[in-house]
Amino acid sequence: MTVLDNRALNRAMLARQLLLDRADQPVMDAVAHLCGLQAQEPQEPFVGLWSRLAAFDPAALSDLLTRRGVVRTHLMRRTVHLVTADDVLAWRSRHDAMLRQRVLGVYRDELKGVDLDELAAEARDLMADGEPRTAAEIVRELAPGRPGPGPRALGEMVVAALVPMAQAPPRGLWRTKGGVRNVALSSWLGRPVDPPAADGSDPVGQALVRRYLAAHGPAATADLRAWSGLTGLPGAVTAVRDELVSFRDERGRELLDLPDAPRPDPDTPAPVRFLPAFDNAILGYQDRSRIIDDAHRGLSVAGERVVLVDGRVAATWTVSEDVVTVDPLGALSRADRAAVADQGSELASFLSDGDSDRVRVAAAPR
Repeated sequence: MTVLDNRALNRAMLARQLLLDRADQPVMDAVAHLCGLQAQEPQEPFVGLWSRLAAFDPAALSDLLTRRGVVRTHLMRRTVHLVTADDVLAWRSRHDAMLRQRVLGVYRDELKGVDLDELAAEARDLMADGEPRTAAEIVRELAPGRPGPGPRALGEMVVAALVPMAQAPPRGLWRTKGGVRNVALSSWLGRPVDPPAADGSDPVGQALVRRYLAAHGPAATADLRAWSGLTGLPGAVTAVRDELVSFRDERGRELLDLPDAPRPDPDTPAPVRFLPAFDNAILGYQDRSRIIDDAHRGLSVAGERVVLVDGRVAATWTVSEDVVTVDPLGALSRADRAAVADQGSELASFLSDGDSDRVRVAAAPR
């Protein structure tokens, strides 16, 4: 079985994640291809798409949100993702059990004794009018008669798990601040969430395997589980295995992939790219060594924005008063510093709507 080293996996990941060459495709197609973008920080998907798409116009993403072509919702790993309307309706039921268990993992003691099916039915009735509500407003309606759970536990169980919700705009619009107001997905999109397959098969799980590999492969089943949060996908992997090809990584793990998916030459040049907080390219894997050194693994989990140099995390970045500041994690060559400064200047212009192109690249740590 062919062994793919980290550099080969890195170039495959960059190609799948649209980070090797900026793609010339509509925003909706990019969001679908990427299986959504992690989006608990409302403005971060705009940077993620700017780094991936040629001539990205942030107004296009805002327009998709207001026209309900894409939505912000709890999905993979119980984190907020920006996904297409079609995908969330197709995928949400497959994530139901995981979402419930992950909330219980945090609030099990507080929610002990709460009839979750009864709570879900009451919450669905409350949200059936299609009115956006804050979590606090939802809790005020549902808390009477339930003295046990605190408001945070009750609110998170309803909003993140029991009732499929969308976060209504202006939350998530370009350069716009807005609190979280939740609205039932079925009301927001005018279509019900797809039910599980009646025959007990798992077509959604199989689709998730294929879609994940198209955006992240080659990858191990542990990577698929880390990305989705779902533990019940071995059957789906088995069902599609005949469609896939296999490799091994340097650790000896089996990697699965789509046969015709891009696997560029490991020597393919990789341009500097600025990634937003919690980017898919890092958090989409259990083994992140293809893109980030173990010493810096915690950066992405902590919400640090990072810079890729030669395809790997080499710096962090922040922005303040329209100035992008880059802090290298190690020494950068003169050519790499120049490339980082050039891309940082373009990012500053993008974030400020053309008002600033200022960038500062700090000295490497000693």
